Amino acid sequence: MKNVIAFIEHKNGQARRVSLEAASAARTVADLLGGTAHAVIVGGDAAAVAAQLAAYPLDAIHVLADATTDKLIDPAVDALSVVAGAAGPSLILVGNTMIGRDVGSRFAARVDAGLNADVTEIRVDAGRVACVSPKLGGLSITTCAFKSDYGVAAIRPNVFAAKPGAGQAEIVAIAPLGKTYASVVEDEVEEVAPELGVEEASVVVSGGRGMGGPEPFKTILKDLADALGGAVGASRAAVDAGWISHGHQVGQTGKTVSPQLYIAVGISGAIQHKVGMRTSQTIVAINKDGGVPIGEFADLLVVGDAFAIVPELAKQVRDAKAVHA
Repeated sequence: MKNVIAFIEHKNGQARRVSLEAASAARTVADLLGGTAHAVIVGGDAAAVAAQLAAYPLDAIHVLADATTDKLIDPAVDALSVVAGAAGPSLILVGNTMIGRDVGSRFAARVDAGLNADVTEIRVDAGRVACVSPKLGGLSITTCAFKSDYGVAAIRPNVFAAKPGAGQAEIVAIAPLGKTYASVVEDEVEEVAPELGVEEASVVVSGGRGMGGPEPFKTILKDLADALGGAVGASRAAVDAGWISHGHQVGQTGKTVSPQLYIAVGISGAIQHKVGMRTSQTIVAINKDGGVPIGEFADLLVVGDAFAIVPELAKQVRDAKAVHA
């Protein structure tokens, strides 16, 4: 294993943040291995995304600009296989997202490679690649090395830094795959998907049972998240109650997040929720009960009425941004 290939997810002509992090990690690991760093982009907006990736220190950006492959997994796996076959023994980096895990696992099965998910660190020792990832909700940390020529690492969003550099990558067109793909995409699924996924947001404002219903998720929580440039999250209790879609859920049965700031509003902090956000850099809890479990591990616990505190906090953030604009 000598080279590193980053699979680039994108939406509306922009690369997802975790993919930019993968591109940066590709360069770092490739240098340690003495190999080359590549990126693979598939879809109708591939050329636009490649222009964005040009600012990153990659050796080659491989592009399959074909709108008929949008939202499909198989073409991405096929394109990745073509690039990997040409590059030779490589580490494949994907985001630890639904799409990334899907693409990465299918590629791993195709080439009989190992796969490490939710990777928070990549180590290179004597040319051998090993991935560090937390298990059992962070209670155990594992280090797994790859034995085969290819390996797949699904990296946790917001852990690896996205570092633009002296981009001099060669843009390489991937030849048509010679296959016909078909798909059916339901518009309703697209409509309920959050604009900015909680797993990628640098700030997450989550609500729980204490919100009392669906309206606060669309009003005060969204207002604060928008002011901070973040995303709205939720506890399982709020999702199970039908107040917000599962795509926003943080926790053991939802998304694992590592934002710079996590604000938990009306969330008690059960272990199932804790395991999904415990690696956040700063945790602020807002709750009317000063004895809630989340207060034991939050950096700051604000005791009071969330329906008064959250709108005022959003106002203070907007006012501060206006002063410094």
